Amino acid sequence: MGSNSSESGATFALPEGFQDFTRDWSADKQTFQVPWGKAMMWIFLLSDTFIFACFLTSYMNVRMSTRVPWPNPSEVFALSFGGDPIPLILIAIMTFILITSSGTMALAVNYGYRQDRAKTAALMFITAAFGATFVGMQAFEWVKLIVEEGVRPWGNPMGAAQFGSSFFMITGFHGAHVSIGVIYLSVVALKVLKGDYEASGNYEIVEITGLYWHFVDLVWVFIFAFFYLW
Repeated sequence: MGSNSSESGATFALPEGFQDFTRDWSADKQTFQVPWGKAMMWIFLLSDTFIFACFLTSYMNVRMSTRVPWPNPSEVFALSFGGDPIPLILIAIMTFILITSSGTMALAVNYGYRQDRAKTAALMFITAAFGATFVGMQAFEWVKLIVEEGVRPWGNPMGAAQFGSSFFMITGFHGAHVSIGVIYLSVVALKVLKGDYEASGNYEIVEITGLYWHFVDLVWVFIFAFFYLW
């Protein structure tokens, strides 16, 4: 009887690797030594990647399948400053501004880990200003196309009707991300400036914000290549 009871009361030992997994997962702060905030941001960015990939894939499918001539982006997005129209000049400036903002954001992360509160906040505000400038220029582009060129989501006088819907959907969705990013950057920069992260000495939120901003910049590179250069 004693041996039977000892056998029935024996506990099942989990494999060592599984024990490590459950211990990391139940720690509630980090999983596989990756902070929760950073892990959640990566998951969000992965889901957003799928959405943008679907948009760009749909755009390419529509453009290749339509039998109506597609408007020439070099002509549609040209600007004139008193002389001959300059192709894609506004788009080139917007791209330069967004890429430059990635540099200032990277510097902000660097100074954040050095716990240099003033420089971190200043660089984040500069990054937000670049983002706001980008959104303003995109708004100018929309107004020009709608008012002067007559482009609509359901058609346009320059060619395939799908051009308008593709343009407003893709650039509008990206512009919304940039606008949210500007607000996000500004809020975190204000908290950095106020010293909200001084007590813990943890400026990891600056890096997490930077992940979002770099993603927005990277997506624009693909939009620029597929929509404006193709």
